[in-house]
Order: sequence, then structure tokens, then C-alpha cells
Amino acid sequence: MDCSEVLLDKQSLEKIMKTVFETASSSGLFQPEVIKVRIRPFSCSFGTFSPSEFIHVFRNIMEGRTADQKNTLSEIIVAGLNQLFPELTVISLNIRDFENQGYFNKNMLN
Repeated sequence: MDCSEVLLDKQSLEKIMKTVFETASSSGLFQPEVIKVRIRPFSCSFGTFSPSEFIHVFRNIMEGRTADQKNTLSEIIVAGLNQLFPELTVISLNIRDFENQGYFNKNMLN
């Protein structure tokens, strides 16, 4: 996830990542051992709409979930982050599917 660096003065990095992890885990869509949460804080941003404080989560998941499952996952993660940062005007998330075809990782080596 990307976020403004100033948010780390309000909540710890660990608490933010734990919120996303626990929420994704509670969805029942994933085994906890496959969930990975990473955070990338930004000290500045610029653009037509560049709020000073934001969180945007990029969820990459293996294909196979329904649109309803992905929408529910998006909603519960945003809701969890909103509980941590109720004053924040920009909390967003988008889900991207990994295709099984072409995906490979070290554990798949013979």
C-alpha cells in the first residue's frame, strides 16, 4: 500500500499493516500464510488532486474470486483503515488479479 508518510506519526507502521493483514485474513478468501502486506510511505505527492494525507491499497490476488468477493474484500479493508484514520478523506483500494498462467515462484521449483 502507498500512504503519506505523515500518517506514521498518527498510527504505527505495524498497526496499519496488521489491520490490513487481519482484515484480509478474516475475509475467509485466503490462508493467513499467503497474505503479504507491504507499505510504501511517501514524503510528498503532486498532481491535480494531491491530498497531503492518503492511503491507497493495491491488492494483488490470484485469479478465481468473484466480483462480489473482491468488492466485499475492498470494502472491509477500507472500513478497517477508516477505523484507524476516521479523519482521512482519501482511503482507497483496487484489486488486480494474478493470472495462474505465467505465475511462478521459488516454491514451485523441483
